[in-house]
This record gives sequence, C-alpha cells and structure tokens, in this order.
Amino acid sequence: MSRLALCDASGPLTDLLKKLSGKKGSLWLSRLKIMLREPFWHEENGVIYFEVTSNGMTGPQWIEWFEQNGIQLSKWAKDVLLSPEFKPTIGVTYKVAVLKGTLFTDQNRISEKIREEAERRKLEKLPAEVACLIRKAFSDKELEAMGLWWLVVFHNPIKDSDGGPSLLVADRGHGGLWLGARGGRPVGYWSSGGGFAFAQQVSSN
Repeated sequence: MSRLALCDASGPLTDLLKKLSGKKGSLWLSRLKIMLREPFWHEENGVIYFEVTSNGMTGPQWIEWFEQNGIQLSKWAKDVLLSPEFKPTIGVTYKVAVLKGTLFTDQNRISEKIREEAERRKLEKLPAEVACLIRKAFSDKELEAMGLWWLVVFHNPIKDSDGGPSLLVADRGHGGLWLGARGGRPVGYWSSGGGFAFAQQVSSN
C-alpha cells in the first residue's frame, strides 16, 4: 500500500480518527502526514502517479548533494548533470506519471514506442532535473514498493562524454542508491523491471 492510501483525506483512517476524537483526529492526521512525509504516490492500472517540486539546484550542486548523501553517480550521469543542456528551475511542480515496463511487450519496450504510448496518453516530456528530484525523494525501498528496479525520466536526451544520447535513471539494482544515465537512442531497449516517467501536468508555485 502506498503512503497516499494511508493519508488520503477521505480514507478510512481519516474517518476513524475523526470519529474517535473530532478535531483531534484532524490534528493527528496532520502529524501522520508529516511523519510519513511527501511526496506520496499511488498506482492505477499500471501507472504510478506522484508530484515533485523543483528547488533551483544546478547540475554541479546536485553532484555535490548526491555525493554528500551517499548516492552514487555513474560517469555518464555526471556528464549529463554538467552539460549546459541541464537547466534547473525553482518552484515548478511536476505531476509525474510513470508507465511501468510491464505495460509493454518485449517488442514494444523501446524508447521510440514508449514515447509514442506516452503521446497517446497525452503525457509530455520532463526536464532532466526531475530525475534528480525523484532520486532525492524516493529511497530504494520505495522504488521496490512501486515494483521498480529503476525509474528513467524521459527528457530530451543529453549527450554524455562518449557522444551518446543519455537519459537519467534512478536505479536500485547495483548495491545502493544510484543515479545513472543510458538509453537515449530511439531504438534503446528497456527491460520490464523499470518505469518510464513523463509529465502529466506542470505548474508554477
């Protein structure tokens, strides 16, 4: 069960707290939300939904933050973060929709087909910074609870130092918290164990 289910303002826990102690129930609910902390996520029909808000951090600042907090970065992820194409924003809330890899057949789980499916669902590309916000927001245990080994953000591919187009990926499959980069070509193949993040809606605070 996601944390959203626990903290749904109209859910059974809320009703129980209100019945038990009236206004005190609302107070306990507020405290519970703080304890469980945002962002909350939920899944519907193989699509995971959540929100993240940008904080203005530049690529070099993200590298410093990740290294100070024990999150490992691949060489190619650092290339993407140091690229002039990595452009931070501040105070922008991204409503993210993650298409799980299991929604696609093996033959259709390639970048070009995944983008086509996202377009059919009226989903849009995200900026690269969202991968950093996701890696900061969700632990490996939370990715596991989502049923994901990795979560790739479908932004405009950014060239790494080898000249290949890359997408940033939050990964839990390599012995600890990772941010990697790979798979930016249209024919890039993906396994079924991950998720593909797109923008459902973007708004400025």
